[in-house]
Amino acid sequence: MAKPFVAPGPTGVAVRTRLKHLTPSDENVLRLVGAHLGALASRDLKRRCQAGLEHSTDTWAARKRELTPVSSSRWAGSITKASHDQWALARRGQLAHIQGLEAGIRTIVHRLSLPIGEKGSNQAPGGYRSRQEWFAKSRRLHVLEDRLEHERADREAGIVHVVRGGKQLARTRHHLDAAQLTEPQWRQYWEAARWFLAADGESGRQCGNETICVSPEGEVRIKLPAPLGHLANAPHGRYVLACHVTFPHRGTEWADRVEARRAVAYRIHYDTGRDRWYLTASWQIPPTRTIPMATALADGVIGVDTNADHLAAWSLDVHGNPTGAPRRFFYDLSGTRDHRDAQVRHALTRLLHWAKTCGVKAIAVEDLDFGGDKTREKHGRRKRFRQLISGLPTGSLRARLTSMADQMGIAIIAVDPAYTSRWGAEHWQKPLTSTTRKTTRHDAAAVAIGRRAQGHPIRRRTAPPHDDRSDRRGHRTVQARPVIPGREGTRRRIPGPRTRSVRAGCGANAEDQNAQDRPGRSTEHEFWQQDSLPLSL
Repeated sequence: MAKPFVAPGPTGVAVRTRLKHLTPSDENVLRLVGAHLGALASRDLKRRCQAGLEHSTDTWAARKRELTPVSSSRWAGSITKASHDQWALARRGQLAHIQGLEAGIRTIVHRLSLPIGEKGSNQAPGGYRSRQEWFAKSRRLHVLEDRLEHERADREAGIVHVVRGGKQLARTRHHLDAAQLTEPQWRQYWEAARWFLAADGESGRQCGNETICVSPEGEVRIKLPAPLGHLANAPHGRYVLACHVTFPHRGTEWADRVEARRAVAYRIHYDTGRDRWYLTASWQIPPTRTIPMATALADGVIGVDTNADHLAAWSLDVHGNPTGAPRRFFYDLSGTRDHRDAQVRHALTRLLHWAKTCGVKAIAVEDLDFGGDKTREKHGRRKRFRQLISGLPTGSLRARLTSMADQMGIAIIAVDPAYTSRWGAEHWQKPLTSTTRKTTRHDAAAVAIGRRAQGHPIRRRTAPPHDDRSDRRGHRTVQARPVIPGREGTRRRIPGPRTRSVRAGCGANAEDQNAQDRPGRSTEHEFWQQDSLPLSL
């Protein structure tokens, strides 16, 4: 199993606020600028994808020179960098897709090689249930192999498939009835998603960004592209919005960076459903120095088990013993993406506040990654289980937890998730259940996760029953001392009676009958010999 480690802190910050009290003229300018720059970004992304692996700094500079006359040098730099980042993201997604296809093919080949109806194990699935399913999977194998061949060919040629605005939104155009949208409504969503209103910051410049400049007082100024320069209401081809913005979260940190002229990147986004404009500010921060494991565990740890609808947590002392009562922080992952994200944030906020109350400096979570477990090839017909693991917010939860815990001075320890739920239920669920408290499998798994982070074994031994020292009454319930060998397992069954008397021929002096039957006499003066039995006629 992998050793526990302290997760590194965040390297960037992003805060968002709303652009309130915009005039119709302001909204019109934002729409025109976003549509114009969006068209340039689409053309530049097409050129970047056509270049493929032949991309170089010279071609990057040539693209930027072509965009500068129809926008500005800073807008051209932001557009070309965004195109390069999007191509790299698509490249990584292509590799992940190839790895998923390879994993599915390996699983199908293994199951096809097994006899029909053969049962599987925890490590590998068994054979298919019927000949019909075996035949269907053999056909699917050819489909996956064909897809894998095309994906590998595209990767070798440097071909990626990117949709500005999102593939899901593009497919919605063909299913407007299911999405409950009309064609004009979908067109509005599609155009807003393809707008480009983002600018990277630059240290040493005014307010850290001269393309989208936000002063410490909250005044927003936008550098207009050259074709739209006639819309400027400020000198040097700039447009000043009528609203003033503030950042409720990290506002002081943002103001310090702006006043010090340190780089801050901005993005203006239009929410079509709510008819609202938002401004997002982001900047890089030096990574927080990881504290030693012993320092993080000096005051105990809180083990957290991630589930589909809640976080199960339990506080453990420095010896690995659960203290207090378990806590559960529920969330609802149905609905829109913003709703799910808000639910996760609220649950993590309650968890961190409870950790501060407990006085611990570390939270232990599982290092989960269901990338290879979401395919139907591994779990077969268990569709609900695949939906369950697909709905677990493992990646976003850990990223948010790491970022939020860093601000509160709490370390996040990632542990190997192997057997935490099984061993927790086996060794901790029953001992921690009482007449006033019902311990669930998830609560017991949280204890197992916390103990693994502390380096303690999950499996435990219990005190022997009151009448004798055998294990016939069940598994032991008290933790054995570390110096006791074999403390992590159940005592082996030894055949034979459990008494202090020793039968004849079974003791330590079985070979010496004189020492066994006459312990007080010396063997130098007499010799004991058994006479043969008399023969009867």
